Amino acid sequence: MSRSERVSPTAYATGHFWVRHGLSDARLSTPQGRLLDGGFSAFTQLTQRLGGGSLEALMLARHAGIDARLDHAIETDGISQVVELAAGLSGRGLRYRQRHGERLTYIETDLPHMATLKADLLEQDGPLPAHHQVRPVDALADTGPRSLAAIADTLDPERGLVIITEGLMNYLPPAAADRAWALIAQTLGRFRAGVYLSDVYLLGHNRSLAMAAFGLMLSSFVRGRLHLHLHSTEHAKNRLTGLGFAEVTVWSPRDLPGAEAHAARAGGDRVRVLEARNARPQAPRKRATSRRTRAR
Repeated sequence: MSRSERVSPTAYATGHFWVRHGLSDARLSTPQGRLLDGGFSAFTQLTQRLGGGSLEALMLARHAGIDARLDHAIETDGISQVVELAAGLSGRGLRYRQRHGERLTYIETDLPHMATLKADLLEQDGPLPAHHQVRPVDALADTGPRSLAAIADTLDPERGLVIITEGLMNYLPPAAADRAWALIAQTLGRFRAGVYLSDVYLLGHNRSLAMAAFGLMLSSFVRGRLHLHLHSTEHAKNRLTGLGFAEVTVWSPRDLPGAEAHAARAGGDRVRVLEARNARPQAPRKRATSRRTRAR
């Protein structure tokens, strides 16, 4: 098979989904994605009729919610390095590169075939700048060139680090999820300030017949079993602190700028944004101001 045929169909579908909603670049929309996104739209309409809510609202709420907390980490905590695991064909890396320029280092990662495909699509107009990279990484590898640790070795500990997983953790069985979380916590511990951001679905908040049917249909659509790892906010805090994080917060998208409207739709309130930190962040260092700037 060619490398594109080894990429998950859902990666193609979500790639076009983000483009369709104005959250990505047309380069990340593929013919496969346009075709599969049509099936995805029909699927989400079916889930709404069955009472499971809108899957589109859920995806938009989680995406905007993660963006809101990423903005906070950059603007308030002074963090200027981001690693996104299993980035797929999401346009977040491109959007943040365009917004922040060389001030922000953004590394998108995925398994080799997906990473190669994405790099090819993004480099249609020329090579990516040094501060925006697409690299192959296995989120469960603790050593080796394709490990998260190897990526961290190339970064500056004083600039802090945000690690993002969106749409990944529910594909991992419990033991693998714990392993991934522990590796992320260990990596963030190497940085002045470290923040982990992810979507999360609390079992206690999503326990209903309609949601059970919704989960079965979604598992069928993505061709794999989905796992709900966390029962409640308290369970999330206990489990992640036990795996090495110092502080854990579970955000409702209703409380995050840019995500409120999506969370107000049926289905959009099913997701939460998980934020875990390595320690209380230090205040970012003030940059020296030139005499010319002070005179203005």
